[in-house]
Formats: sequence, structure tokens, C-alpha cells
Amino acid sequence: MKSRFLITSLVAIVFGGFGLYFSSLHAEKPQVSDALYASSLPTVPAAPNGAAKSLAEYRNKVVVVNFWATWCGPCVQEMPELSAMQTELAAKKISFIGIGIDSPDSMAEFAKKYKITYPLFVAGMSGTQLATDLGNRSGGLPFTVILDKSGAVVKTYRGRLDMTQLRQDILAVK
Repeated sequence: MKSRFLITSLVAIVFGGFGLYFSSLHAEKPQVSDALYASSLPTVPAAPNGAAKSLAEYRNKVVVVNFWATWCGPCVQEMPELSAMQTELAAKKISFIGIGIDSPDSMAEFAKKYKITYPLFVAGMSGTQLATDLGNRSGGLPFTVILDKSGAVVKTYRGRLDMTQLRQDILAVK
């Protein structure tokens, strides 16, 4: 009688463990992009009253996020190209955003000079944590990420972008 109870208990524990394991596979896991979408950052040019803008509006969209700074040579080189690509892909509902690891004044001067067509957000040094959350372990700039509509990181790029490759990767996102 004791051995039957022991076997039944052991089988129940094993199957219970399998149930917990498989249910955890389907549980909603936080996305690495959640911190990005939870952020509110000042914009360039500055919003009225200096109000910060929520990045939550980019949730459920394909988004290209470019971390940059005005003092970063490769960043400065690629920004006009990113701006042109954003204009080209706007009809495909692809959103581009730039997150500056820089001062608001430097970013505003740069955006005006180069006529950047996509939204720029001022993160200052706190932007490095957002970049790290999205996969930038080295901390270098520029750092670019493609997020799909679910907020999953599709692709990351460190350093100067190859625009042909970027376009191809963006268009492959469903």
C-alpha cells in the first residue's frame, strides 16, 4: 500500500513539474524594449513648456532606434542618410527615432543644420542604460536597433551603418 502511494505521489510530482515548466514557456515575458516604451524624454526641438514625450506611442510599430551623439563622427555621417531613409520608408509605416546621448542645445543645433526628419529625443547619459537594455554591451556609438511590432529586438548594429543592409533588414521585418 505504501509503495503504491509513493509511486502515485512521485508520478503526480513529475507531471506537476512538467505542467509548471510548459506553462512558463507560454507565460508573458517582459521585452527588453519595455524600458524604452516606458520612457518619456524631451524632444528636439523642445516641446512646448519643455514637456517630455512618451515613447509608448511607438509600441506595436516597427521601429528603428538610433542612439547617437553630435561628438560621434560616424553618428554625424549616418544621420542624414537615416533621415532620407525614414522619408523613403514612411509610407510603409516604419518609425525612426533618434535618442541622443548629448545635450539638448548641441542636438537642436545639429538637427537644424542637417534637417533631420525623424523625431529626436534627448536622453543624455541616461540613454546609455536604454541602449544597454537593447543589447549595446560595449557602450559604443552609434548603436542602432530594429524592433518589430511586438517590441522584440530583430537586429542590432554597432558602429557606422551599411544603409543597403539596414534597408534590407527593415523591409524583412513582418
